[in-house]
Amino acid sequence: MSTHPLSRTLLKVCGATTPHDIEAAAAAGADCVGLWHGVPGGPSELEPNAVAALAAAARSAGLLPVLVTFLADAAHLAHLVRATGAGWVQLHAYQPPATVRALREALPPDTGIVKVLHVQEDGGCVERPLIGAYDRAGTDLFLLDTATGDGRIGSTGRTLDPARLTALLPRLTRPFLLAGGLTPTHRPAYEDIVRHPGYRGIDVDTAARDHTTGAFGVPEITALARAWRTGTAPAPDHPPLELSR
Repeated sequence: MSTHPLSRTLLKVCGATTPHDIEAAAAAGADCVGLWHGVPGGPSELEPNAVAALAAAARSAGLLPVLVTFLADAAHLAHLVRATGAGWVQLHAYQPPATVRALREALPPDTGIVKVLHVQEDGGCVERPLIGAYDRAGTDLFLLDTATGDGRIGSTGRTLDPARLTALLPRLTRPFLLAGGLTPTHRPAYEDIVRHPGYRGIDVDTAARDHTTGAFGVPEITALARAWRTGTAPAPDHPPLELSR
C-alpha cells in the first residue's frame, strides 16, 4: 500500500475538479483528494487528462491523489492509475473481489486499493458476505459509505446511524475509513467507531464545500480536520443534523 503516513486521522476530501480545490485542500490540512472518473452522471466527473493534471497538482501540494471510480475493468483501471499518477484507486461501486485481485496483480505494491462497503440506512450491507474475499484479493482499506433506499451511492450526503455501523465492525479484516455525510458536529456521535483499532480516518465531500460556490473551502475543511483529529466538535449555530435511520 502507499507509504502515505497513517500516523494521524486521515482526512480525504472527495470530488475535486479545479486547481482551487487542490489548493484549498492542501491549505486546510487534508491528506488525500478524490478525483472522479468513470462515475456516470457524477457532478465531479473528470476526463483522464484532467485527473492526471489534478493528480500532479495534488502531489506537488503534498496530497495523495485517489482515483475514485465505478469502473470494473481491471486492465483499463490499471492503465488509468498509471497514466494519471493516482496513488490509490477507490472502487466505489459494486466491483467484485475478482476485480480487486486483478488490480492487485497489475499495480505496483505501493498503490493502495480502497473498496467501498455500501451500508444501507437500515444497517444492511450487500458486500457483507464478501468482506473476507475482498481482503484475500488484496484490498488495503475499506470505506464505509451510505447506500440510500432509492439506490444512490457516492456523495449522497446521508449519514448512517453509528450503532448500525458498529455492528458491522467485527466483520472487518482491514483498516477502514468512514464516510456518509459527515460534518464536524457529527464527531461525538461516532466515538465508539473512532476508538476502533481499524479506524483510519474520514472521507468527506459535501461538508468540505463552501455552500455559496460549491468549491472546496478552507474554513470548512479546517473545521473537519480539527473536529475529527482532536475530538472537539465546534458548537453549532443550529442543531446538528439528525442521523439518518
